[in-house]
Amino acid sequence: MELIRVFPSPGSERGGNPAPVWLAADGLSTAQMQERTRASGHESVFVLRASDPAAHDWRMRYFVPRHEMEMCGHATLGALWLLHRDGHWSGRPTTVETLSGTVHGRHVDGLVEISQPRATVQAVGEVLRDEIARCLRIAPAQILGTVLNASTSRVKTLVRLASVETLHALRPDFTAVEALCERLGSTGLYPYAVADGAEATVSARQFPKSSGYPEDAATGIAAAALAWGLREAGRVGEAATLVTVRQGEAMGSPSAIFVRLPAATATTEGCWLRGEARAMPSPSSKESHDSH
Repeated sequence: MELIRVFPSPGSERGGNPAPVWLAADGLSTAQMQERTRASGHESVFVLRASDPAAHDWRMRYFVPRHEMEMCGHATLGALWLLHRDGHWSGRPTTVETLSGTVHGRHVDGLVEISQPRATVQAVGEVLRDEIARCLRIAPAQILGTVLNASTSRVKTLVRLASVETLHALRPDFTAVEALCERLGSTGLYPYAVADGAEATVSARQFPKSSGYPEDAATGIAAAALAWGLREAGRVGEAATLVTVRQGEAMGSPSAIFVRLPAATATTEGCWLRGEARAMPSPSSKESHDSH
């Protein structure tokens, strides 16, 4: 196993989200994968032989301490970065088999990019909006515009707040998050705020439904969902756009996730997630989500 830090902000020593990566994991059972993930305390990815090598180059399975997931963006990017570093992948376009479908990968300008499909975006009702405000321990008036459920691989609830300061000051009622997400049909609350004076740049925090820790430092599929939500809300234009999502700042793990949105006229195209990755010194020096 190697621990990879994924999506750190450029120049940050502590930023990004740690991802334990197990290569050549075909000999591990599901129970062993779950136990290794539980011991690590992080979202983990296990790289296996593809079920059909003619259709995919790799198969990846993803776990959080409490259960298996369909897809994890930062873990996929970290695994491909490690495969490239260790000479198992040339960087040419590649395909990954996941429970949420096929993920495409490529190596562009020194960074790994992974694909996500177009998001489905749906408005959340006003009653649930008030419940979200109570869970986040803010007044309903601090939520701007329409709350959206958006999904490329997993549903995230997008909650726009009045300012980055309000976002970073949040102290949610973590005991209420799981039940609220059940009512929302969501796998996590993703409050965000538009950075003052910055075009297509937002700050966000993720409070997952039931992962085994209260907050994520970087969540690729949530950032992808947010980028599509911003377009739905008219916050980004119809031209091809690079959206920057800053996450983990309130945890002391500043992260930067970049989402390439296609032009609005490219109605069948999805988006691409990209960001930096680097190896962490050793598993013994890992940082727990709960320590932030």
